[in-house]
Amino acid sequence: MKGVLLAGFAAAAWLVVPPLQAQAVAAAPAHVPRPDMAKLDYDLQARQIAPRTWVIEGAVDDFSRQNGCNIINTAFIATGAGVVVVNTGPSRLYGEQQRKLIERTTQETVVQVLNLNLHPDYFFGNQAWANRPVQALPGSIAGMQAEGAAYADNLYRLCGDWMKQTESAPAAQALAPGVRTLGQHRLELIRLSGHTADDLVLLDHSTGVVFAGGLVFADRVPTTPHADFEAWQASLNRLEGLLATGGFRVVVPSHGPVHEGRRGIAQTRDWIDWLNAHMKTQAEGGLDLLEVLALPVPPRFAGWAAQPVELYRTLTQWYPGFEQRALTGR
Repeated sequence: MKGVLLAGFAAAAWLVVPPLQAQAVAAAPAHVPRPDMAKLDYDLQARQIAPRTWVIEGAVDDFSRQNGCNIINTAFIATGAGVVVVNTGPSRLYGEQQRKLIERTTQETVVQVLNLNLHPDYFFGNQAWANRPVQALPGSIAGMQAEGAAYADNLYRLCGDWMKQTESAPAAQALAPGVRTLGQHRLELIRLSGHTADDLVLLDHSTGVVFAGGLVFADRVPTTPHADFEAWQASLNRLEGLLATGGFRVVVPSHGPVHEGRRGIAQTRDWIDWLNAHMKTQAEGGLDLLEVLALPVPPRFAGWAAQPVELYRTLTQWYPGFEQRALTGR
């Protein structure tokens, strides 16, 4: 079994298992973490969202010392044949506290740790899982290796003591998309793109839960440092099709509340559509970056988390390209 697990989800290993109920179990309200800066305690709690499936919710916010730079949802599935962990958080300390929480919640051994993309809060807790198979898509691993040192510099500046003894630890094993049954769960990994060049999505066919990673944001402004907006929209279309026809009903975004249905997909698509039209219109109208930064967002976006700082980052990175295209007519 160990060799099969190390080979990743591309392995054609199938087990005959009884089906789980597709409908999510009744879940407690979302947990809003209240980190203790003095004790460096992230206040992590596991909330069950489906059979054998828990999410560890981060703040719906931007990175700060007050939230310990914990703005990501991580998760774990106790399959009956071992635990699959989804994302490991922003620091070594988070990974250690995540691991202790999982060990308190289930007696099953962790057999798989997945990093859904290359951004630091998806993999900076990997140090705590060094003795477990930690896997990601090849492109994500390459990105982690190329940008890890810069991520660490930035998070140490933003997060301070929460980052003590944290080093960039990219996933050690590349995996290929595929479907397999592990214990009582039929799991599928698919490779999409748009938020980054390699966006890993985990589908649990047994419970109807989609771990959508950074492709879906809910009630929060999307981050865009590695975005390909056209590919992102295509991936959202793919995810929406899966929700419509694949029996999936619960969406776990990496940032924002866990929710049912297409709410997060619709919000993310709406933001990308508006953002592209906004930048194109203002560039063609001759506005410079400072003028565009001063413009208000539509009311439907105004209350989202990380507003306006995330918009400012996006405009600073992407608006000059729209200006260039407006000037050259390309």
